[in-house]
Amino acid sequence: MRILVAPDKFAGTLTAVQAAEAVATGWRRQAPDDELDLAPMSDGGPGFVDVLHAALGGELLAVTVRGPHADPVPATVLRVGDTAYVESAQACGIHLTDGAWESASTLGVGDLIAAALDSGARRIVVGLGGSGTTDGGAGLLHALGASADADLDRGPAGLAGITRADLSAAVARLDGIELVAASDVDNPLTGLFGAAKIFGPQKGVPEDRLVGVDAWLEGFAEATDRRLSLAKGAGAAGGLGFALMLLGGTREPGLALVSAAVGLPARARAADLVITGEGAFDVSSRAGKVPYGVGEIAAEALRPCVVVAGKVQVGAREMRALGVESAYALVDLVGEQRAMAEPVAALEQLAARVARTWSR
Repeated sequence: MRILVAPDKFAGTLTAVQAAEAVATGWRRQAPDDELDLAPMSDGGPGFVDVLHAALGGELLAVTVRGPHADPVPATVLRVGDTAYVESAQACGIHLTDGAWESASTLGVGDLIAAALDSGARRIVVGLGGSGTTDGGAGLLHALGASADADLDRGPAGLAGITRADLSAAVARLDGIELVAASDVDNPLTGLFGAAKIFGPQKGVPEDRLVGVDAWLEGFAEATDRRLSLAKGAGAAGGLGFALMLLGGTREPGLALVSAAVGLPARARAADLVITGEGAFDVSSRAGKVPYGVGEIAAEALRPCVVVAGKVQVGAREMRALGVESAYALVDLVGEQRAMAEPVAALEQLAARVARTWSR
């Protein structure tokens, strides 16, 4: 059989590349004659640059940028021709915020864009996802030259009382540059479905502070461009989508962008079975996550798709709606403790078991 292995990261344990390799290793133990095609995936979040580098090659440029609290952190710019790819989570990921959400800034994402500009890129694609910030991208704008009557570089709390902002220097710096926000999130910046209300809790914002944070973002929107703040995707990555739109950027679905870059549709048509996966396969997987996107591509290619995941929290009917034939959980096979402590070995074991069912 020809098996296409196209997983996302298993958040907190495995990168997408590591997950694909673990599945392949386990599968080969059970079905050594099968042909495996590894296509690690990303929807724009953590692993975005690594996945694209594995697929496209190009040059990796090591840079140091400011983290959420202005401390130096390492990051990477991927140059492929005239295009630069950067990953916002490297600069403002939730793993860098230490729970200090009020002051967590996106300064480093602006630093990444500046590094891409300095490298001579004419097109810059910013992968959005996994952020620990909710500053509306104010820090990014400040890093590129924007100013205001508030502290754009001090996280969402710095936006309190803002009434005016001058983005002209930042806009001029991106003149003639194609700027793309790669994200599958379509939430607006503010309101009931905005960045603070929907994603704030997972970044540590207490329930009783969500309305206040949303008000700070409302003020930022009024000082810049209220209309754009309501656009689909403006609330991505705590509002980084909004900042990129203010600079003339456009939004592209991250998963579709990566799928096209790695040639996933053609590779699915050449396979007999498609395997995808992620840390938690649940109902949120339908909101632009990798398994749903890969399942759709497999369905279009008339190929069955199965999921391997840390946890599976969807029923058979929901699974079919996601384009998935079957799903298998690490915790059901080895228990949660071993799944977290030995993720590679556990995923190899699970893949071997799946191969016994699916390999002819």
